[in-house]
Amino acid sequence: MTRVGEYNTLKVKKELDFGLILDDGRDGILLPKRFVPRGARIGDDLTVFLYHDGEDRLIATTQHPKGILGDVVKLQVVSVTPQGAFLDWGLMKDLFVPKSKQLSGMRLGGDYMVKIYLDEHTGRLAATEKIEPFLNNENLTVKEKDTVELTVLRRTDIGYVVIINNRHTGVLHFNEIFREIAVGDRFEGFIKNITPAEKSPSGETQIDVVAGKSGYERTEDAAAKILRLLKENKGHLPYHDKSDPEIIYSVFGMSKKTFKMTIGRLYKEKKIVITEKGIELARP
Repeated sequence: MTRVGEYNTLKVKKELDFGLILDDGRDGILLPKRFVPRGARIGDDLTVFLYHDGEDRLIATTQHPKGILGDVVKLQVVSVTPQGAFLDWGLMKDLFVPKSKQLSGMRLGGDYMVKIYLDEHTGRLAATEKIEPFLNNENLTVKEKDTVELTVLRRTDIGYVVIINNRHTGVLHFNEIFREIAVGDRFEGFIKNITPAEKSPSGETQIDVVAGKSGYERTEDAAAKILRLLKENKGHLPYHDKSDPEIIYSVFGMSKKTFKMTIGRLYKEKKIVITEKGIELARP
């Protein structure tokens, strides 16, 4: 069964002068010739994205849109009409945002955070600025320490509100940010803490998140990086637990807390030596 707005793997059913017909169990779906991979033949399985073209026909493409069904993404307006606005999402047909799904009117050339959804009346993909109704923290699908995908929604006084796995909202606090981020950025993170509604000042379940990987996996990645940098710099680096946090992040791409925890572990494992001048590879 095919899924509009998502990637599908379909078998090539027929070859035509203007493209390939992919088997969807019914009449087939056209993959236009310009998007046919070189060497594709009848019987091959192809992974394609499905959406409706300008004539409302279901069509396949090997192009990759900037977002798929259910994603929250930042897209630019390329045209505005009395009925709504059209966004560039990386495909030949632009993504439509009905006037009723806009917050305060979209302007040409503006960038907006939107959620991609399937219009139940037309069966076509569309986008909406009204993201909040699609998100809730009542029925959680995540738990503490889970690795998740984060999308930056907006900046607040304490940090950034982020969307978690396109389902929930969380907060990435300023003291957990060690690089520049902007609204619309997407990156991996993990659930640091979940405060139940009955214990939260707001009366709603609050989720605190951190960018990057959690716990042991994070320190493993950090350890490998520190050891590699030491080997690339003749076994010595002029940084230690008293180095400035910003310098640590610019050199190692990690927080000072992670750096200190990692060199402490490497020292205990006798892989490095910590001196007043920095860290060194331990001699065999």
